[in-house]
Amino acid sequence: MFDSIDDLQERLVAESYIPDRSLATVLYLAWALKKPLFLEGEPGVGKTETALVMSRVLKTDLIRLQCYEGLDANHALYEWNYPRQILAIKLGEECGSDVRFLTKTIFTEEFLIKRPLLEAILSAREREPVLLIDEIDRSDEEFEALLLEVLSDFQVSIPEIGTLRAERRPLVILTSNRTRDIHDALKRRCLYHWIDYPDLEKERQIVGLRVPGISEELAMQVVVFMRRIREEELVKKPGIAETLDWASALLTLERNTLDPYAVEQTLGCILKYREDMARFKEKWKEPEFRDSILLDVMGKFC
Repeated sequence: MFDSIDDLQERLVAESYIPDRSLATVLYLAWALKKPLFLEGEPGVGKTETALVMSRVLKTDLIRLQCYEGLDANHALYEWNYPRQILAIKLGEECGSDVRFLTKTIFTEEFLIKRPLLEAILSAREREPVLLIDEIDRSDEEFEALLLEVLSDFQVSIPEIGTLRAERRPLVILTSNRTRDIHDALKRRCLYHWIDYPDLEKERQIVGLRVPGISEELAMQVVVFMRRIREEELVKKPGIAETLDWASALLTLERNTLDPYAVEQTLGCILKYREDMARFKEKWKEPEFRDSILLDVMGKFC
């Protein structure tokens, strides 16, 4: 579907997503080589958005598996629809069906509850979806072992049915905020890319694309302020999502430029921890700190 890396990059930009060349290259290779792509980076830098945009570019379904501690095969692969199986057995008995025949018929695909991994395998029979395995670092190491068979051959073994294989491999994107290390055995099966915070110009372009109506001046002021606040010691540094939320909030409040009052009233769009909020407010009271940031913000247009 893509003639070149440039072609893919242009399609991503058309979907209001601005990738750097290295990310566009690794996405192109993941699609061309049918290899899973492992994306790491700080929270809010656009890892999940990458998968969402790729599904739009490819005009296919996005299947998302949100990872969490305790995630197991029943929630990631499949489980049997027991109430429906019991109902089928009772109906069969009332109709005089043989019990051995009923036992065989209830263990078919019709009675499977397809979770994201199995859904990705079966839906690929028609068109390759994008499978997003989001925040894999939140899952347990046991779940990584479960993924090995899937990512190696993209197949699932179900004792009652047999092995189900994907006719065409989905585009698989795994994301991690690096709260723990992922095992090498899983990483070896993937291409890898680290997504960092964007530079000023790239973040300004993102704001301009994603926040219609914002002036170039306010957009630049916002991204300069965000760069400065990311230099502070914070529990969670604000990502691109917070930048977009803040820009939209300022536009909604009809603010044309940043000033101390605008910052103080909209700080909840940027910082999401009480400790960060308290620490920043304390420093914001210091004229030297506040003025240095505002001078940096305004200096881009002096």
